[in-house]
Amino acid sequence: MVYQVKDKADFNNQLKEAGGKLVVVDFYATWCGPCKMIAPKIEAMSKELPNVVFVKVDVDECEDVASDYNISCMPTFLYLKNGAKVAEFSGANEEQLRKLIDQHK
Repeated sequence: MVYQVKDKADFNNQLKEAGGKLVVVDFYATWCGPCKMIAPKIEAMSKELPNVVFVKVDVDECEDVASDYNISCMPTFLYLKNGAKVAEFSGANEEQLRKLIDQHK
């Protein structure tokens, strides 16, 4: 399951709860076509990869979280481990998404 972040405190709590697991953050917007296209693929990945935590951040609802990570385009995927960024890329590219998960999980 992909967890929908409500606000900055919720985001920070999700990172804390993940512990040492890889966290993949999907920064998206409801009006973004490529975001809608990749969303079902992320949902499927979350079911097949139980040791990876997937969270979604709506950049319009959680502007402070997006700003903290200098997100300027959607979708942007941020990979965090123990709260530290290990990778990032922008675009609705499932192959790249999986490649970075495999590298960092």
